Amino acid sequence: MKRIFYFLTIFSFLLLWSSCRQDFDFAPSTGSLEFSKDTVYLDTVFTNIGSSTYNLKVYNRSDNDISIPSIALERGATSNYRLNVDGNAGQTFNNVEIHAKDSLFIFVETTIDIENESTLNNEFLYTDKINFDAGSNLQSVDLVTLVKDAVFIYPDRDNTTGIIETLTITVDGQPVETEIQGRELLPSELTFTNQRPYVIYGYAAVPSGETLTIDAGTRVHFHANSGLLVSENASLQVNGSLSTDQELMENEVVFESDRLEPAFADVPGQWGTIWLLENSINNTINHTTIKNGTIGVLSDGNADAVQNKLTITNSQLYNFSNYGLLARNSSVKAENLVANNAGQSSVALTQGGKYNFTHSTIANYWNNSFRQFPALLVNNFFVDANNITNVTAFTEANFNNSIIYGNDNPEFIMDEVTDPAVTFDFKFTNCLVKFEDSSNSPSGDNYDFTDTSHYENIIRNQEPDFSDPFNNDLLIGDDSNANAEGSSTFASQVPQDLLGVNRTASPDLGAYQHITFE
Repeated sequence: MKRIFYFLTIFSFLLLWSSCRQDFDFAPSTGSLEFSKDTVYLDTVFTNIGSSTYNLKVYNRSDNDISIPSIALERGATSNYRLNVDGNAGQTFNNVEIHAKDSLFIFVETTIDIENESTLNNEFLYTDKINFDAGSNLQSVDLVTLVKDAVFIYPDRDNTTGIIETLTITVDGQPVETEIQGRELLPSELTFTNQRPYVIYGYAAVPSGETLTIDAGTRVHFHANSGLLVSENASLQVNGSLSTDQELMENEVVFESDRLEPAFADVPGQWGTIWLLENSINNTINHTTIKNGTIGVLSDGNADAVQNKLTITNSQLYNFSNYGLLARNSSVKAENLVANNAGQSSVALTQGGKYNFTHSTIANYWNNSFRQFPALLVNNFFVDANNITNVTAFTEANFNNSIIYGNDNPEFIMDEVTDPAVTFDFKFTNCLVKFEDSSNSPSGDNYDFTDTSHYENIIRNQEPDFSDPFNNDLLIGDDSNANAEGSSTFASQVPQDLLGVNRTASPDLGAYQHITFE
């Protein structure tokens, strides 16, 4: 009986207490909201491409539950911004409740057609406000977006089936249908200028027999799973030039993703590759930055080309989920090349070929995941679909006045399948390399550093004194062991460094002459 009486007493107390609670009485807000930021910058977007989703947090710091009479975009229904408030999408919201000492999220997106706005230099700053309440209790948060006009290149889509156009490429003179989404560039599209950036969806292919010319200062942006493809008997000519402002890089050609938000500035794997198909010819890349893709440049075939299949000079390759430069039985000449930060190798010269690298910095400070391969990978074979190993010749693999370094050991491998009938000719001359002797290091004749037919004037395992290699700053400082170690013969072939500094008097190794760090 006592237990029943005790239970009824407690139950009555709880019933009386809950009937007196005022927790669920929401008073109107009084203009004392606080915000996680006073301006939401939606960064830069291309016209007609939706932005990322950004968030704003609204705080009720008071001891009272409140109701915000209205949350609305100042431009109202005409605004190009979209809001989501506590899971509800729209542009105007009424009587939005926040408990005491609590908060709510507002998510913001935008899509803007720049043709509807007046522009300056193909850019337009679009703004609006989120207004909270009105009158004397009005509080506002600004919304700001920079919109860029662009040239868009994309494959057709069948309106009935929804199937996206795919590429037919030429192989040994014969058309081959592929599943690669994309299309050939039109004659009017074979010169990219610096007037507006280019945004490419799918693969844009340079038709056989044609040349794509890219002017200095051009910006090319690739969507996910997109890239550039240079067909048989076609050429790519990227004509960047030295910039006077090393921050603006006004004359540099830049290939990167179409994600312009700062959070994506150094994210690998956002797009595909620049693919130089077998029998594409006379491809040149100068003063160009290629970054944030899967493979920077993929060069296939033509190891015996009279003129190198690819000549790449004064250029930088950064942040690739696989390779910065991948050459397969190809021919490449590289001068003042900087390659860094790749999930596998920054430079991979595979299946034999002909390669000459002078005053280049090949580094790898990848720290996003485990890395299996060194900064520089060289091999002379491939395994075909029948699991048969095919050995191909290395007629040349020369590295002169260069740095090969990184955060692993060793940072280069000469992976040879020995075949007396196939040459494997390579030489490192005046190079700073990372190759520490350990149980994990490869061994054999290819790593005999006393053999002057392969290694001459080699500096091993001495610090290059990079400025900030994890952030792709490969400038070298006063304490670099690469300083004044270059051969004047090779320096005379490449008399200026990547920044236009004359190096002939006292050549340093790598792509840069050393500087004094501040």
